Amino acid sequence: MIDLKLIQNSFDSTATALRRKKVDSELIESLKIANENLKTAKLAYESLQAKQNEMSRLFGQYKKEGKSTDELKIEVDANKLLLNELLETQRQAEEALEAIAMRVPNLPDAEVPDGEDENDNVEIQKVLTPPTFEFTPKEHWELAEQNGWIDFERGVKLAKSRFSVVSGIGARLERALINFMLDFNRERGFMEVSVPMLVNRRALEGTGQLPKFEDDLFKVEEEELFLIPTAEVPLTNLYQDEIINAAELPIKMTGYTSCFRKEAGSGGRDVRGMIRQHQFHKVELVAITRADQSDVVFDEMVACASDLLAALGLPHRLVTLCTGDLGFGAARTVDLEVWLPGQNTYREISSVSNTRDFQARRARIRYKEEGKNMLAHTLNGSSLAVGRTMIAIMENFQQEDGSIRIPDVLQKYL
Repeated sequence: MIDLKLIQNSFDSTATALRRKKVDSELIESLKIANENLKTAKLAYESLQAKQNEMSRLFGQYKKEGKSTDELKIEVDANKLLLNELLETQRQAEEALEAIAMRVPNLPDAEVPDGEDENDNVEIQKVLTPPTFEFTPKEHWELAEQNGWIDFERGVKLAKSRFSVVSGIGARLERALINFMLDFNRERGFMEVSVPMLVNRRALEGTGQLPKFEDDLFKVEEEELFLIPTAEVPLTNLYQDEIINAAELPIKMTGYTSCFRKEAGSGGRDVRGMIRQHQFHKVELVAITRADQSDVVFDEMVACASDLLAALGLPHRLVTLCTGDLGFGAARTVDLEVWLPGQNTYREISSVSNTRDFQARRARIRYKEEGKNMLAHTLNGSSLAVGRTMIAIMENFQQEDGSIRIPDVLQKYL
């Protein structure tokens, strides 16, 4: 959640930053009205409290002077009742402002480039050269069917569209990728953690998926439990409502989970194959840091994901997201896009974000430094989406006969 003090003390500049992120004007206006209502409620309470204080002073003075305090006492007692009412009005105004603020995204960092959508993202660099083929490269679903790795029809039979079944060498490759990613991240200083794939509402509020994205989540009926959309949720909320010793930071974690999302993205060519699924596997990076550490750790996380792709021999590029493409909780994001020869384009395979203190404020994750409690910074990043990594291997390492060469670093896992 953005700092309510920013809304109360610097609303115009805050609104300008939100407009950079393409926040709906109606939401900004409702935020403005709620902020003004709170200011009015506070002013009314403080004015009456000042009057009450003055009457209390007169009450003592009258007693010293031997004057009757009967009328003054009646007024003081009436004021007390009104003060309680105004205090309740102020509390309700604070809750109304906070409820709206929970639906407001994080403010973008000043250096994030302005833009409308993904077409305005800025390329940072390319890593490795895309392969050339003496034949027309196939897309992953053709290779999957030819090699018997992925069965899309049986996935639909078991669940519905955008579910799939991976078997044989494909299933072994999937497992090899998970183990390789976890080992790689652990060697980079990220502690491996295994977390639940069901979380409560509070956890999803803490990382920003709720209340805004509830319709995108799979919910357990008659339970306040949801299937996770990403391991970022349980990993970050491990420290919910905790105060961490500053000396323990940064805390860097990695974990593998299945992820579940009702909204699997846009239609078109992505409906076919494994690019967008309702259930997919992902290895995640999460860090909790001091405010002065988060930029350094952000660069470490981007490098970790990029080096992992390079170790697999997968060409990719790094892209800075513009304000219009930035996620709800992110102040800054770098996407890693892997080259897919079958589509002749780069596609997102990892997204590394610094949320600053946005999630920490919602989840009450703090650290103690010099006797003072400070809001932590939280970061998250895919390392990597397993299905998309498998797709990239299939398309980049395909042979003319349709067979697929396994990257050297994975062969020991197979």
